Amino acid sequence: MMGKKIGKVEKYYQDLIERQGAMLFSLIDPDKLSYDKGAKVAEISCEAGADVILVGGSIGAQGEVLDATVKAMKEKVNIPIVLFPGNISGLTKYADATYMMYMLNSRDVYWMSTAQIQAAPVVERLGLEAIPTSYLVLEPGRAVGWIGNANLLPRSRPDLAYACGLASRYMGAHVIITDSGSGAPEPAPVELVAAVAKACGDECFYSYGGGVRSEAQARQIIRAGAHGIQIGTAFEKGDVSKKISTISRAIRKEGKLRV
Repeated sequence: MMGKKIGKVEKYYQDLIERQGAMLFSLIDPDKLSYDKGAKVAEISCEAGADVILVGGSIGAQGEVLDATVKAMKEKVNIPIVLFPGNISGLTKYADATYMMYMLNSRDVYWMSTAQIQAAPVVERLGLEAIPTSYLVLEPGRAVGWIGNANLLPRSRPDLAYACGLASRYMGAHVIITDSGSGAPEPAPVELVAAVAKACGDECFYSYGGGVRSEAQARQIIRAGAHGIQIGTAFEKGDVSKKISTISRAIRKEGKLRV
């Protein structure tokens, strides 16, 4: 059997984890921060310590606004720009890679396989690096849970989270993302994060998103076993540079304990 092949961006993830133990992802929604505004936040994120710029959203992040925003970002940053697509329309040739993502706990077959079948030829044609990704939506779910018709994973059931993480790993995911939803009031319990991290073993990269707003919360998530934290809503207002710098330092400080 042939070995698992990975692209440049995924290799970048591996190398960074080996060096610093954990990563920060700045998630920018072009529907909320488009064109120069999105590019400016990407630039600030890069300078303040983000390791990757994620681009995507549940609605509106598509077409000309997506192309133009990512193109503008490419002129401002020297870190990878990875698509976090909310649908098959969330693809652009200007990005470095895309999460080839299925929603593991959706009730709708569209989000499990149909969208991926439709998107695959487009990803190939655009020449994007495709990163096999399992996406698991946790309570409260918010917009992405509603759009994706998710059977939300209960916050109080780390045993179910472990089973989902294990299934993702056995199904060949390179990246596993658990997401409480944009604007979630607080992160998932550390017991749940630890359960998913345990299921990942040494085979999958585990990223957590949703509700992380403070240095203490970021450190708890990394300490529980996540390899990365993706933050969007918390970086959309106020002193973006200060917020990113603070959380980036917390993530790297905790990550260094692993290295």
